[in-house]
Amino acid sequence: MKKILILTASTGAGHNSAAKSLEEEYIKNGYETLVFDIFKDTSEIIDTIVVDGYKVMAQVFPKLYGAMYEMSDRSFLNNKIFSKSLIITRKRLLKAIQKFNPDVIISTHPFGVGIISTLKRKEKIDAKFISIVTDFKAHYAYVTLYVDAYITGSEYTKETLIEKGVDKNKIFAYGIPVKNEFYKEEKKDNLKTNVFKILLMGGSLGSKGILKVLKKLNINDKINVIAVCGSNEKLEKSIKKEFMKDIQNGYLEVIGFSREIPKLMDECDLIITKPGGLTTTEALSKQIPMIIPFAYPGQEIENTEFLVKSGVAMKSDKYDNINTLISILAENYGYYSNMKEQMKNITSAYSIKKIIELSEML
Repeated sequence: MKKILILTASTGAGHNSAAKSLEEEYIKNGYETLVFDIFKDTSEIIDTIVVDGYKVMAQVFPKLYGAMYEMSDRSFLNNKIFSKSLIITRKRLLKAIQKFNPDVIISTHPFGVGIISTLKRKEKIDAKFISIVTDFKAHYAYVTLYVDAYITGSEYTKETLIEKGVDKNKIFAYGIPVKNEFYKEEKKDNLKTNVFKILLMGGSLGSKGILKVLKKLNINDKINVIAVCGSNEKLEKSIKKEFMKDIQNGYLEVIGFSREIPKLMDECDLIITKPGGLTTTEALSKQIPMIIPFAYPGQEIENTEFLVKSGVAMKSDKYDNINTLISILAENYGYYSNMKEQMKNITSAYSIKKIIELSEML
């Protein structure tokens, strides 16, 4: 039985979600799989530093995080970082690789690229290596000679890798892996009932931006909202208390962490969201137009630029024009339909099956 090692890290739920989707599909196709968290499964201390550090930087010091992200987007700096750091992680991961002996290694996190590339350069491992680029503009952390194939979420992402010197024949725009439920569209036509239903999300951590959006929204019998607060229980309680009247009237539904996002997207006409790579890929796959009112500096700003330029999302600056943007989409079916058509064009090549076929070719 062929073996697939899938690397992930818990800096946000997106990398783990992509890893889980891959695992399920490989198992269906008869592979033996192992999902390995780069930090959690090698060192509790390093996992705490990296994961909690990411949360603090992104949520409390977003401008600093953005500056660090931009500064590190250099080839020379990334090579130095991964060859001289994370030594404990690299050694313990190598032991796991030697024990499992995979035919192919797939990383859903950029840190996995640097670590595996160092091991391959030192001739410690010889398994084929696939990197999943989980955002729409490729950072230099992904760029190395030791990746055998790249999976991207768009042709634009492919071009950003080529610009950084990656061989175009190694890059395949098969889409960031998401659950099969996102590839099936079973949408309710709320427009026929004259109700425009909005899914409001802020990532797995539950961005405070959700509350800011709700304070601006004109929620009524024609504009209904489902707010997903993720793991942020404090935010969920705060919203339920402040918007009790809208909840009682049936115009607003507030939930915490949910595994039913595919069904919620089917139920809604629009998503207002933070532009993480996985969330936006899920929305693209479901062909649900986006409004983006908040984003972490760094990769999410770059994701926003791509999505807006591609005609599949609208940007709300400082929340002030959010009701105007909703009206444009709710009242102009041609404009709304065009956004859905653009989403269809981007996702036309998306396929986990093709990723598995690529593994076979390698």
